[in-house]
Amino acid sequence: PLQRGEAADLLRRRAREQGYTDREVMDADSDFDWNRLYAASDNLSLFADRMIIDLRLPKGKVDAQGAEALLAYAARPPEHALLLITAPKLEKGAASSKWLKALEGVGVLIQVWPVEAARLPQWIAGRMRERGINPDREAVAALAERVEGNLLAAAQEIEKLLLLNGPGPVDAATLTAAVADSARFDIFTLVDGTLTGDAARSARILDALRGEGVEPVLVLWALAREIRALAGMAFEMERGGSAEQAMARVWDKRKPLVRQGLKRHRIGVWQQLLVDCARVDRVIKGRATGDAWDALLAIATCMAGAPGFGKR
Repeated sequence: PLQRGEAADLLRRRAREQGYTDREVMDADSDFDWNRLYAASDNLSLFADRMIIDLRLPKGKVDAQGAEALLAYAARPPEHALLLITAPKLEKGAASSKWLKALEGVGVLIQVWPVEAARLPQWIAGRMRERGINPDREAVAALAERVEGNLLAAAQEIEKLLLLNGPGPVDAATLTAAVADSARFDIFTLVDGTLTGDAARSARILDALRGEGVEPVLVLWALAREIRALAGMAFEMERGGSAEQAMARVWDKRKPLVRQGLKRHRIGVWQQLLVDCARVDRVIKGRATGDAWDALLAIATCMAGAPGFGKR
């Protein structure tokens, strides 16, 4: 959201510099009247020669009427208007739709990708220097740990740090005293964290998910799905297949993570973890005794390679 918002801000700023001084904001929710887009593109503004049509797709998709309206717009884009569409991640159907391809043919498509944990320190250091702050390596690492998964919080903490301490050098102690712990994770961050082999980080992510009120059944679903896939790939490798053959259905971007997991444990560990997942499922449903979160912690840290997790 931060990157998307700032990208849109830059485009609007540049458009204003080129004379697009009027602006109409449209939120295309389920009740949106697409005739508003036709009207805005057909009528010159009373106050300016050029205008920005700021169209927002909150769900990342449009209905049949919206698709027709956007296709018509792309066929005859008005000279006096700049259409700026912002949306969350597009659904699969929208990403390959005719209306999107038509708009891309007469405009520009900008995709925003999350800043991964490995790149977060670099992103933080660059943003700090843009604000006149010169952090040392420990300060960057401290902030990255506190705001991982939440770029908006990172940007806010940097602005707060600038307000409290002004520009110039900053060390980890100064930063720690000034910022709050604003890390935000999801169940997929947890899965990737376990595959990297960092048990401490996996435990911290799991604790954050619990604090945010995530249901344990969702955490179990994500872990079990990954374990089941890894068990299948480990089985193929036990039969003589290569790691690349076993990972044929894995996205290229995730292959390094999956490869780490396959190197860490043999098939017996993954099979036992599936048994453990089945027991956690019974605990969650009240059919077995125990604490679901403690069991999930044991599973996650075992995936990450923590020692002392039962016999394998």
